[in-house]
Amino acid sequence: MAVPKKARERAAQLRETITTYRAFQHEKDLSPISPEALDSLKYELAALEETYPELVTPTSPTQVVAGAPLPFLKKVKHKVPQWSFNDAFTEADIRAFDERVRKVSGSPTTYDLELKIDGLKIVLAYEKGVLVTAATRGDGTIGEDVTHNIRTIRSIPQKLVRPLDIVVEGEVYLTRSGLAKLNRGREKRGEPLFANPRNAAAGSIRQLDSSIAAARPLEVFIYDIAQTSESFPPTQSEELAYLAKLGFPVNPEHRHANSLDEVFAFWKKWQGRAREKLDYQLDGIVLKVESHAQETLLGYTGKAPRFAVAYKFPPEQVQTVLEDIVLQVGRTGKLTPVAHLRPVAVAGSTVARATLHNEDFIKEKDIRIGDTVILQKAGDVIPEVVSVIMELRMKGVKSWKFPTHSNLCGGDGSIERVPANTGKSAAHRCKVAGSFEQQSRKLAHFAGKSALDIHGMGKETVRLLMEQNLVADFDDFFELTKDELLALEGFEETKADKLIKAVESAKKVPFDRLLIGLGIPHIGEENAYLLATRFGTLAALKGASEETLSRIEGIGPIIGKAVAEWFSDADNRALLIRLTKLLTVEKVVAPSKGPLTGQTVVVTGTLPTLSREEAEALVRRAGGKASGSVSKKTSFIVAGENPGSKFEKAKSLFIPVLDEAGLLDKLK
Repeated sequence: MAVPKKARERAAQLRETITTYRAFQHEKDLSPISPEALDSLKYELAALEETYPELVTPTSPTQVVAGAPLPFLKKVKHKVPQWSFNDAFTEADIRAFDERVRKVSGSPTTYDLELKIDGLKIVLAYEKGVLVTAATRGDGTIGEDVTHNIRTIRSIPQKLVRPLDIVVEGEVYLTRSGLAKLNRGREKRGEPLFANPRNAAAGSIRQLDSSIAAARPLEVFIYDIAQTSESFPPTQSEELAYLAKLGFPVNPEHRHANSLDEVFAFWKKWQGRAREKLDYQLDGIVLKVESHAQETLLGYTGKAPRFAVAYKFPPEQVQTVLEDIVLQVGRTGKLTPVAHLRPVAVAGSTVARATLHNEDFIKEKDIRIGDTVILQKAGDVIPEVVSVIMELRMKGVKSWKFPTHSNLCGGDGSIERVPANTGKSAAHRCKVAGSFEQQSRKLAHFAGKSALDIHGMGKETVRLLMEQNLVADFDDFFELTKDELLALEGFEETKADKLIKAVESAKKVPFDRLLIGLGIPHIGEENAYLLATRFGTLAALKGASEETLSRIEGIGPIIGKAVAEWFSDADNRALLIRLTKLLTVEKVVAPSKGPLTGQTVVVTGTLPTLSREEAEALVRRAGGKASGSVSKKTSFIVAGENPGSKFEKAKSLFIPVLDEAGLLDKLK
């Protein structure tokens, strides 16, 4: 069937337009039209080609999906030997590399700095501008023919803008968002999850069935020319520009460096927060001598170029000790086990926690308290335990079992196991609804002004930290790191610094303030002060019997029972052990005699300069008792603006009323 002229012209326009928009999207990070609009163009082109098969061309955007599976991967001999970079890990390594370069070249040296994508190296060969082979690096001489899979990557041009012969090198990678989507699908199907984008990309490219690669969001950056029939650009920066003009996707995040200070600044930028904003994984930067004339002079060693080096980021896998497993409650009441670790540096930040997902995850990996574990961080806020080093397991370490009750769950604290859906692991949750809200209020109270007074740790911040599995209980506040905060929405450098500083300040806490923060029933400021001055230390209070507590004047049997029960609870005792490792609890000593000894004072309303808590603390330090209610035993009240019903009751009982100045005068 003859193809109408209009259809032929339309198909040609669609091919050109789609290719142009793809180039904008992948090379310049621009979207002239919405993704939905671009999809509609692709659908139209596919429909035309289905109606008129003669319109199909090898370079058509619809031809990125390859055909039938191959029986095996053919081998390809590289036209140009392929090398791997030597690695550098410290500034000293880079200075030594620079010194060698300058010594051999005998002239000043500048560098082109590029991001080192954590993917799979690919070598593309074009003849007369058309892609003919795509191969893996292999052993440097022989690679695997993966042309059928590479053709499924839409950002790789099937035909160049000019009919030249060229061999280029680049990196195939899977986006982080693509990996997350891919793993969600695999989880639903009950398939094993990919550990990282690099493995997923490599596994996709080495498939016989190209439909597998086509279904995965693979991308590529081209960064070098191995061979070309045209004149070679004189510098690495011009080489990248040359590649981009030919239609290759080139990473825009590269820059020229005239000094090592600029090199280190570039490394620090991408090793830091900027790295987390990318949708692909980096494992370092690459320094390449800018001048190709100098590159030729420097040459190669047996395995690597002398003119380039990979400056790696800190390792993303380390070993550490798992010291405890605690539960974190989510918005829906779902409970997630979180590993408390011996703090360790991983991927450039200090880590003290790692998610353990669920009971099945712990059983599968046989994770136990006290184990030495391999920890991995690949851009997430909270890292993951990869495996246990069984050879380092201590004798007698017992398997961890999900508890049946938790203080996180409120009410009777009961926990229930939720059966697994298809392809998912079973979960646990609190039986009582609203447990997340209850725990967030407890944590906000602990960090609040009347307790530990952590400036900046308001209700919304507490909720955010809980949602990100960074804070489950009181002790977690004191293991937060700046890197964890910077990864959260709404946190920048200054805000993170201030909150970390506030947390550090709160690590030195008066005994009574800690008791207030713990949320023991009936223990407010006055009773906390009474217990703190009576017992002196946590150990002494923890060891006090219900009978002893009940006999204390001002405590009585109801409060005494509540305090004894709180300290006898196993979860609370474990929490105190963790807290005392992190905090310095200061003794609170009651004055033997002061200007307010024997007097009971009530503070009400808003005072000019003192908060209610500060005014009551002054009363106690002066030997008086700060009460929350007015009675005939009240010696006087201190009233500020809007004093409310306490003021009216004091007047009706003919109790003296002082302002803030009057209180301060009495304290003299």
